[in-house]
Amino acid sequence: MRKAFSNQLRLDCQSIEELSLNLNCRDQIIPLLAGLKYAYKHDGLRTEMIRLVAADINKESRTDTGRVGFDYWQIIVLAVIRLGCNVDYDRLQDLCENHFSLRCILGVGQWEGTSFAARRIRDTLALIQPDTIASLNRLLVSHGHQLDENAATKVRADSFVVETNIHYPTESRLIWDGMRKIIPLCQVIASSIQAVGWRQAEHLQKKAKALAREIARISASKSPHVKKGLNPAYAELITHARMILERAERLKMAGETCANGEIKLIAQCEELAGWIKLTLQVCDTAYRRTQLGEHVPNTEKLFSLFETHTQLYRRGKAGQPTQFGRLVLVYEDRIGFISHYYLMGRTETDSDTVCAQTRQAQETHGNRIAECSFDRGFFSKENEQELKKIVANPCLPATHRNQYSAQMKTATVEFHAARQRHPGIESAIGALQSGNGLKRCRDKSEKGFERYLGFAILGRNFHVLGKLLIARKDTELIAGKSKRKAA
Repeated sequence: MRKAFSNQLRLDCQSIEELSLNLNCRDQIIPLLAGLKYAYKHDGLRTEMIRLVAADINKESRTDTGRVGFDYWQIIVLAVIRLGCNVDYDRLQDLCENHFSLRCILGVGQWEGTSFAARRIRDTLALIQPDTIASLNRLLVSHGHQLDENAATKVRADSFVVETNIHYPTESRLIWDGMRKIIPLCQVIASSIQAVGWRQAEHLQKKAKALAREIARISASKSPHVKKGLNPAYAELITHARMILERAERLKMAGETCANGEIKLIAQCEELAGWIKLTLQVCDTAYRRTQLGEHVPNTEKLFSLFETHTQLYRRGKAGQPTQFGRLVLVYEDRIGFISHYYLMGRTETDSDTVCAQTRQAQETHGNRIAECSFDRGFFSKENEQELKKIVANPCLPATHRNQYSAQMKTATVEFHAARQRHPGIESAIGALQSGNGLKRCRDKSEKGFERYLGFAILGRNFHVLGKLLIARKDTELIAGKSKRKAA
């Protein structure tokens, strides 16, 4: 059972409209609360945000029966605060239980014992779909643009890697990951169907772990003599893993035969089939690379058994030559909103997506973008010509230094000005990484990654909105000050 929000005045807390915030505090939660207060006070914005969230939360259930759940407004607040402040669910629970101003925004008084358990918050936020979060972002940005009619005229765009939450992916470690998931699962299935052959499961697992550790020890050595043992060690691990995989495959087939409609056993067999498939893929690439001497392209490699959508990027960044994650493209408007974002496909590059996404950003902004700047990684002759059809003044510098020098000599004043302003997008990316958790995604699965990205940008946009509102009230207030220059 849920409701949109509680409009009943309480004796134990202020109303949201009358809530007073300490605007001379530098804490990041103050602009967020100011932005949320603005959204609540504007009925049209609040109603539309609640409608979007309600469509996901109660998509297949009724709202007038069952246990009492979070109000839709409370869900929006929790989503904004989580990555707006870059906290985990336990820290968010503590804030909800003890932060006076946040409890007022939530509509919860000091006498009320509403449960904000971390697991309850996590399970509720997981019901919101990535497309819904993107719609919330567009809605918020459109209202933010009403504060500055020229906000959408100039944008700057760049891409960066959001890392997935994985360990460094060596093939030996990935094979071991497969073994530690497959062997215990096989024990459970064998016990359910009274199958034999898994009495030594613990020994098999220990042997796989020992072989993986031996490969790690050899790889860490700088001795050429020791390094000679790397390929034979891989051969032994692959042979051991394939033997276990063959036995697991036979057990899976036996389990499917004996299932007789038992849902739990069918689910276990399906899970086992998934782990077998992934581990076989890693064994295959490891065999080709170490035993056959092949160069395996990255497109055929698997970098995590748990986050299979992870990709490898070598972008030449100082201190981070190699990154494992996904590439994200963001557009920042003139007043600091992340007005458009896009999670790139696993094989897409900057130059592949720039035209389509700029066209979509132009449509989102109501065809008001007059100037858009990029860096050299987006350049191609085709992109340069296509962007001129989408934006009046695109700033797309050439990749080669000689072409770039010639381009700058004949460029317009607007091109030079846009080029000078463009590095400010790095500040926005830095803020997303350090302040909104986009250095590394803490959620699981590709869909969870998309949701996490959307929540982080929603938190950033509420933060920007709050700062704008505070600065309009008084430019000397500390909570509204910013050293960043406009795009």
